Amino acid sequence: MNFDLSDEQNVVSDLAKQIFEGHAPVERVKHVERAGDGFDRELWHELANANLLGLCLPEDVGGSGFGLVELCMLLEQQGRRVAPVPVWATLALGALPIAEFGTPAQRTEWLPGVCAGNVVLSAALNERGADDALRPTVTALRSEHGWHLQGVKPTVPSAQFAARVLVPARQDDGRIGVFLVNPADAGVQVQPVKATNHQPHAHLVIDTVVSADDRLGGESGDGEEQLHFMLERALVGLCALQLGVCSAAIEQTAAYTSGRAQFGKPLSTFQAVGHQAADAFILTEPMRVTMLQAAWRLVHGLPSRQEVLIAKYWASEAGQKVVHLCQHLHGGMGSDIDYPIHRYFLWGVQNETTLGAGSTQLARLGELIAREGR
Repeated sequence: MNFDLSDEQNVVSDLAKQIFEGHAPVERVKHVERAGDGFDRELWHELANANLLGLCLPEDVGGSGFGLVELCMLLEQQGRRVAPVPVWATLALGALPIAEFGTPAQRTEWLPGVCAGNVVLSAALNERGADDALRPTVTALRSEHGWHLQGVKPTVPSAQFAARVLVPARQDDGRIGVFLVNPADAGVQVQPVKATNHQPHAHLVIDTVVSADDRLGGESGDGEEQLHFMLERALVGLCALQLGVCSAAIEQTAAYTSGRAQFGKPLSTFQAVGHQAADAFILTEPMRVTMLQAAWRLVHGLPSRQEVLIAKYWASEAGQKVVHLCQHLHGGMGSDIDYPIHRYFLWGVQNETTLGAGSTQLARLGELIAREGR
């Protein structure tokens, strides 16, 4: 594939960069984290006004008709500013699956609101124990009123703000179904928690009945296909976020070591510093190309499961090395939790482990290769 971005993709990236730089400076991010609820609604509406929240959604629901690669451009720019807005949760986890599999009623009810900035969505992919999103532990029993869902979903991103959370569940017939659950329902307990990067998540304790109309794609929907679709796009979106985090962390480290003097010379002129900074820069390139390859293959309907796992492996392994190196090269300032680089370190660690760290991705990749070989 050609890894050069098209003119349209460069425009998307430049517009997203302009908005995030203008509305997510360091002091604004600190204010939202400390004085707010972790959701910068002003920035959210700026993204909506620029139609960036409808970027990857179909034109018939108010979107721009672009795809996953363009969404990755948006997420990369968010990562560069560690901006506290639920772009990944709403678009990658919620809106894309509804756009692909939703019934006409589901698409009409939720996607125009996403484009307008009025609706936040999410999905509950984390699982307790082995944390395998493809083996959901929530149960779905058919009842006279629809489906009775019961179980616990940990650390659901932005669940406390979401109008609907897509919840995969094991049905009583053995199949997987994905259900649109209202967190405000009386049968759903929302227990807010903060993740490592201080972003809002919530545990969901579910014991509620949803109507048959709230099953993604209706009764005929293939829940296993939907869940694979959701997980693959969630992982690629995380890779794009991690790329932005690491790229910005390296730039900040370069500026810091060039402006900080020791023995009458800038730190950046010392060989040990230069080698570590170069290592960090080099590690971002496989993150970029594997992310773009996985996104491109998904957009074109090509087999992509191996490529997605490889991309997440690099985002996890290389990403955590980059943020550790950058924090280390800041010396004592790297341990100051009020200094910007610390926030990038926390985001890098969070992105590394979300939906499986590097070792988990390697294990899944090995299992996939062995299964395909058989």
